[in-house]
Amino acid sequence: MLAIAAYALLGVLVCLNYWGDVQHRVSSHLPTDHSWFEWLFEHGAYSVRHLENPLFTSRQNAPDGVNMMANTSLLGVTLPLAPLTMLLGPQVMYALYLGAALSATAATSYWMLSRHLVRSRAAAFVGGAFLGFAPGIVHHANGQPNFVSNFLLPLIVVRVLRLGEPGRWRRNGVALGLLVAYQIFINEEMLLLTALACLVVVAAYVAQRPRAAWERAGTFLAAIGVGGAVTLLLTAYPIWFQFNGPQSYRGLQGGVFHSWGEDLMAFVTFARDTVAGNEAVEQTIGLTEQNTWFGWPLVLVALIALVLLVRRSLPARIVAVLVVVFTIAAIGPKVRFDGVETTVNGPWAYVPDDLPLVEMMMPTRLSLVVAGAVGVLLALAWNALAGGGRPPVPAPRRPADEPAPATGGRRGWLRGLGYAAIVAALLPLLPRPLPAQQIDPPPHFITAGTWRPYVPAGRTLVPVPIPSNVHGLPTLRWSALTRQEFPIPGGYFIGPNENGEGVFGAPNRPTSTLIYATMDADRVPEVTDENRRQAVEDLRFWKASVVVLGAHPREAVLRELMTQLLGPPQRVDDVWLWDVRDRG
Repeated sequence: MLAIAAYALLGVLVCLNYWGDVQHRVSSHLPTDHSWFEWLFEHGAYSVRHLENPLFTSRQNAPDGVNMMANTSLLGVTLPLAPLTMLLGPQVMYALYLGAALSATAATSYWMLSRHLVRSRAAAFVGGAFLGFAPGIVHHANGQPNFVSNFLLPLIVVRVLRLGEPGRWRRNGVALGLLVAYQIFINEEMLLLTALACLVVVAAYVAQRPRAAWERAGTFLAAIGVGGAVTLLLTAYPIWFQFNGPQSYRGLQGGVFHSWGEDLMAFVTFARDTVAGNEAVEQTIGLTEQNTWFGWPLVLVALIALVLLVRRSLPARIVAVLVVVFTIAAIGPKVRFDGVETTVNGPWAYVPDDLPLVEMMMPTRLSLVVAGAVGVLLALAWNALAGGGRPPVPAPRRPADEPAPATGGRRGWLRGLGYAAIVAALLPLLPRPLPAQQIDPPPHFITAGTWRPYVPAGRTLVPVPIPSNVHGLPTLRWSALTRQEFPIPGGYFIGPNENGEGVFGAPNRPTSTLIYATMDADRVPEVTDENRRQAVEDLRFWKASVVVLGAHPREAVLRELMTQLLGPPQRVDDVWLWDVRDRG
C-alpha cells in the first residue's frame, strides 16, 4: 500500500498545475491535444447518455462525422467513466484520469515485478516507479493521456510469459485475449509496441533455452490460438469499422511520421519535465517528442548494470537484447545527432512508407520499449544488490542463473555504492508539474444555452474560427464543455482526403480557408461575389443554422470578414451572430 500511495502522490504532482484552476487550464505544450481528449471524455458520456454507437460521431466534422475507431478515441476509458464525466465535467475528468493512469501503470508494473521477477519489494518499487513515470511517459502526459494509459501492458506481458504453463493453456489464453481486446480500445499503438517487445523476448528466450522452449511450444501455441480467438471475437467488428467504416482511411498522407526518429543525444539528455531538465534543449533535439531522455547518469548506471548482470542473469540478457534491438529500430530513416540529420541511413530508410501496420508508426516511439527495458533492469539491479529481499508468498526458488547477493562486510560498501548510484541516476528524473496555460471559457451565449432557439435538430452551429488542427482551439472546446449538444463543422481528428489517405482535420472548404488566411494575415482581404457565393454553398454543406463569433484575439478582422460575406451581425449576449437559417 505504501508503494501505491507513493505512486498516487507522484500522479498528483505531475498534474498539479492543472488543479490550480482546472476549469481554465490546458497543456501549454499540446493545448489542442489536451482539448481533443477533453472532447473525447465528453464523447464517451454523450454516447452513453444517448445510447449512440461510440465508434462514430457526427458531433464533430458535420455533416461527414468522425470514425472514432480510426482515431485515438480512448473508448476503453471514456465509456466506463461516462457517469463520472457527466458528474464532474470533462476538464476535471481529464486531470483526474491523467494522474490516475500514471499511478495505475506504476502500480501494475510493481505487481508484475514483485510477483514474477524480483524478490525485493524495494526493487519492484523502483522499477514500477520508472515504468509509470519515465521521462518519455511523463512527456506524453502533456496532452496525450492515451500514451500514459499503460496499466494493462504489464499484465499482458505477464500473461504472454505464462502461456507455456502446462495444463493452463485455456485459462491463460482467455485471460490474454481479454486483456488484448481491452487494450485495443485504449491505445493500439502501445499494444503493437508491446507485441513487438514480447516477440523479441520470446525469440531471445528460445535462443538461450531451446530445450525448455521446445517442451512448452505446444502449450504456448495452443494458448496463443485461444487468446487470438477471444480477441477476434470481441474486436472483429470494431476493427472492421476502423478500416472499412464511414470516414475510415488508409495510412497517413505521405507517411509523415516516418522521418521522426530518436536523436542519439536524446538518450543522455534530461527531459524538460524532470527536475534536471530545461526547455532550451528541446528546441534542438526534442521539439516533437521526448521518448527516452534518460540523462547521462542513468545511461551510465544501466550500462554498468548490464555488464555486471548479463552473464549471470537470463532476464538481464533478454533486457540487453531489447535495448539493442529497439534502440536501433528507433533511429528512423536517417541518423540524427544533437539536432543534426546526418547522411547515414537508419533502419527505417529501408521500410516502405505504405507498409501495412507500420505505415502510421513513428520510429522514435519504439524507444518507449527501451524505457520499459530500463525499468526492468533497474529492478533487477536493485534486487541483486538486496540479495532478493523479502520473497513473495509462496516464495519461488531462485533461478540458478540469478546472481547471488553480495555478502560479507568486505562487499557491504559495494552494495551501498550500488544503491547510491541508482538513486543518484533517478533523482534528476523526478517529474515536475506539467506546464499549463490559461484558456478563456466559452462565451456565455454557449454555456448558458442561449444558442438553443437558433439551432434546431438536424442543423449545425458554425463557430468562427472553424476548429482545425491548427486554428480554433477555443471553439473546439465549445462543443466539449456543452455536452456536445450541438454539432459543429471541422474539428481536430484524422479523416480521409479525396484519395482515401489520412489527413489531419476536415478538408478545407473555400470559406474555412478564407477565415484561416484572414487570421494568419490579421487583415481582411478583398471579398468578392465569388467568395460570397462560396460562403452560402459552404453553409448549405455544413447544414448551418447560425454562425457565431465570440471573443478572440482576431475578433475585429474576423467580424469584418464575416460581415462582408454574410451581412451585418446581431449582438446576442456576448457573441456576434449571423442567423443563416434562411440560406440553407
